[in-house]
Amino acid sequence: MAGSWDGGYDSGSQSDESCNFERLHVEPIYDAFVCPLTKQVMHDPVTLENGQTFEREAIEKWFKECKESGRKLVCPLTQKEVKNAYLNPSIALRNTIEEWSARNEAAQLDLARRSLNLGSSESDVMRALKYIQYSYRTSRSNKHILHNTEMVPKIVDMLKSSSRKVRCKALEALRIVVEEDSDNKEILGQGDTVRTIVKFLSHELSQEREEAVSLLYELSKSEALCEKIGSVNGAILILVGMTSSKSENILTVEKAEKTLENLEKFENNVRQMAENGRLQPLLTQILEGPTETKLSLASFLGELALNNDVKVLVARTVGSSLINIMKSGNIQAREAALKALNQISSCEASAKVLIEAGILPPLVKDLFTVGSNQLPMRLKEVSATILASIVSSGYDFDSIAVGPDHQTLVSEDIVHNLLHLISNTGPAIECKLLQVLVGLTNSPTTVLNVVSAIKSSGATISLVQFVEAPQKDLRVASIKLLQNLSPHMGHELADELRGTVGQLGSLIKVIAENIGITEEQAAAVGLLAELPERDVGLTRQMLDDGAFQLIFSRVVSIQKGETRGSRFVTPFLEGLVAVLARVTFVLAEEPSAIALCRENDLAALFIELLQSNGLDKVQMVSATALENLSLESKDLTKLPELPPPGLCASIFPCFSKQPAISGLCRLHRGTCSLKESFCLLEGQAVEKLVALLDHTNEKVVEAALAALSTLLDDGVDVEQGVLVLCEAQGVKPILDVLLEKQTETLRRRAVWTVERILRTDEIAYEVSGDPNVSTALVDAFQHADYRTRQIAERALKHIDKIPNFSGIFPNMG
Repeated sequence: MAGSWDGGYDSGSQSDESCNFERLHVEPIYDAFVCPLTKQVMHDPVTLENGQTFEREAIEKWFKECKESGRKLVCPLTQKEVKNAYLNPSIALRNTIEEWSARNEAAQLDLARRSLNLGSSESDVMRALKYIQYSYRTSRSNKHILHNTEMVPKIVDMLKSSSRKVRCKALEALRIVVEEDSDNKEILGQGDTVRTIVKFLSHELSQEREEAVSLLYELSKSEALCEKIGSVNGAILILVGMTSSKSENILTVEKAEKTLENLEKFENNVRQMAENGRLQPLLTQILEGPTETKLSLASFLGELALNNDVKVLVARTVGSSLINIMKSGNIQAREAALKALNQISSCEASAKVLIEAGILPPLVKDLFTVGSNQLPMRLKEVSATILASIVSSGYDFDSIAVGPDHQTLVSEDIVHNLLHLISNTGPAIECKLLQVLVGLTNSPTTVLNVVSAIKSSGATISLVQFVEAPQKDLRVASIKLLQNLSPHMGHELADELRGTVGQLGSLIKVIAENIGITEEQAAAVGLLAELPERDVGLTRQMLDDGAFQLIFSRVVSIQKGETRGSRFVTPFLEGLVAVLARVTFVLAEEPSAIALCRENDLAALFIELLQSNGLDKVQMVSATALENLSLESKDLTKLPELPPPGLCASIFPCFSKQPAISGLCRLHRGTCSLKESFCLLEGQAVEKLVALLDHTNEKVVEAALAALSTLLDDGVDVEQGVLVLCEAQGVKPILDVLLEKQTETLRRRAVWTVERILRTDEIAYEVSGDPNVSTALVDAFQHADYRTRQIAERALKHIDKIPNFSGIFPNMG
């Protein structure tokens, strides 16, 4: 046997496979079995009238060639004419050949089976596997032999071979023996074989991957094995990855795709595919599957972590279907739909898709419905979460009807209902509903409606009380809402916070927490920054509570770089500076405010903050604070004490002469310092403020110009103030502000400042030759408000554009 095996097969060309394997015989070949024409064992022997036997196909071909060439029909062996072309089937011979072939094939298969062990040579195993493939393809009877000889487990064992060729050929052989053979599929599904095949999917060698995926595709045609394949850890993940790979063979990708399509028959497999980024089967089941499957997968969809692009796809595909389930299903169905909608609504783009699909009316109805058909509170919380996500999308909610009488989300009765729910539910749903109001107040188109409804409902007190809630999320939502409301109802909020209940202290406590910078801290300081800055009562309470000292220390900490890396650091710093600047608005009324500014050298801090490039709000607020401080300088400067005049000087004043005193401030005529009297000249702030006049943000320019104008105010030496501006090269930037006319406020301030500067004759003479300045002043003289027109007239007189006797306006005195 061994000799016949080794010598009978050339392991080269596959095209000669049938011929090669037909020469592998354990029993000898009888001459009568061989066709004289083909020299191969016959399958359908027929006999001519002269007794010669041939393969039917071969002799028919011979006779056809004779006819086509015009020759007589002759026997190919005897070359004698054949008068009768009838081919007589040789049944006895055929049966004998079939029995002989069956014995040979059985023996060869047994030989092949015995060669399938890890101790055999690579060449023997390869020949055995190739013979099994050939035999299985050519003979139905061999399939039964394979079943009865435990051939499949033997082939499976070859997957453990150290030879890559053997492993690939074993995978190929397994694919062939399971094609359209449920019995072999069942055998292959036993034990850990499927897991072993899946491992080949992750091999680096593409040929093994290709053979493995082809085999899995065949196995996946069996429903029983679909579940088994899906249960192998990582199988679906790898297959999904192969379908999206650009480096895989296109046929391999197609086989992986078809395998996954077969695996979709089982819900657990569909879930795994969704987890690994293949969502379409899950979405198809939600749209077309049985009710139980729809609900199960909708609920599962709510547990998946999806990126924003996928959320949009899901919303477009099944959003309407989920909304319909939410509207008409039972509690269980509505819960599943709400879970899914909660997941896909948390992205701005997908939220807009759901809005257009009609999610708002049923969502609002679920929240407000009471009685037998109302949702359990846990599901109302989900509804509130979805609504909060939807509202944060920035859609125009003033145009979408959500109630039976065409109410919108910002209609008074709808907002009243939301406020009522906030006051009568648990912390979790309260938090979400507050977030809904935060979203509505983020938009300038809807905030005033919400403010009006809050005022009419008298809910301000209850909203402020949430500042002290023990739940952090609830506190953050309430503080963010109050921050949004403060520009529109700042006095009402300040009145509530000033009370004895302690909400102001709670906000200060939040800001004081030294745990990095949190969203809650940024919102808390932002709220305080938005409250009316001239509310003396609120500022006084903050002074009494030590709030400004705390805020000063937080600003310094950020300036030193001790707090960094937080995404909330910018809004936090902006809020801190704005709150700290409050103290400069009450300097005239509160001596303790002056003391605080002196003790902490706040003027120096605000000058340093002028250079916070990129932080427009910090620069603007700092300039405004310096304006307030500078306005107090003339009252805080220490005037020199002059000795009383002598007797002679009192009788003859012409003999009196005041002694010259050195070291006095040019502007304020007294002893000044930045720390004690907040003098901008002493603090070298003028150049920094002049630099801000070129800022792109007109609010910053306005604040800087206002601070500089204090150098020219009544009560200071205006002539010296102009000289200070000249030395800081500030005159031209101020004139440029006048020429640019960015805002009416800026023009008003610029006209006032320019008029003061033009009181200096040399500057007035030089400016009089600039037609642009003259045009800007004339424009203000003609079109500005009454007060500014008066000032513009005086400026035009300085440059001789209007005669001094014009008398257009009454004498201002």
